[in-house]
Amino acid sequence: MFFISPPFGNYIHLPETKSIHGSFTLNERPGLFMQIIRTLRYSYTNQGWVNKIGLRNKGIDWALKNVDKSNIISIAILNPNEIESFLQKIPNDRNIELNVSCPNAEKKMVCTGLGKFINPTREWCILKVSPTTTDQELQQYYKQGFRQFHCCNTIPIENGGLSGKSIIPYTNKKIEYIKNNLPDSTIIAGGGVTDMYDFFNYKIRGATHFSASTVFFNPYLSCKLYMQYLNYIKK
Repeated sequence: MFFISPPFGNYIHLPETKSIHGSFTLNERPGLFMQIIRTLRYSYTNQGWVNKIGLRNKGIDWALKNVDKSNIISIAILNPNEIESFLQKIPNDRNIELNVSCPNAEKKMVCTGLGKFINPTREWCILKVSPTTTDQELQQYYKQGFRQFHCCNTIPIENGGLSGKSIIPYTNKKIEYIKNNLPDSTIIAGGGVTDMYDFFNYKIRGATHFSASTVFFNPYLSCKLYMQYLNYIKK
């Protein structure tokens, strides 16, 4: 499966793909547009895009009303006491991704007590991890019941979160650890994917799906990647 990650997953929906919307917090955090203008930059030094959006979003209530059920809602929990509120709001059959790895929030994401979101009627209950997530933390998520891991979110740097090709070595490392140490796990690999070569690089290490986002800044490359993907799944 080809997943389109935020922010482009909020706007782009293509056949044979699944879009991820978000991330959404329990309450609205306004200022998304202005934060994009202020912080989104291409870093030639780091060869990737840098942003410091900081989870600006319209809130989970808006997402549940407006995001099509065929897609995935990414949620970010900022306080342990929010877990029960999310559980009450989100239907058991709604596909979700738990973002435990945003480098731009002023608070560290909640990482414990998340196993309550896993249930047999939810096809996708994904955990999105960071390049800096430790092996011990991955083990803890696995013990909570998670079997779907999305590697990786942006790399935290001084001016925000870095995305692009710089993430590939980190994603490779996470895939290999999960594949070798967390049996029966499904791995979605993302970070720097611009063509099917990047997908196959992740696949040989153990990924079963891949995701892309910043490639959509380039219409030519994103269209080429999508057509390559369609040809691949037809074979």
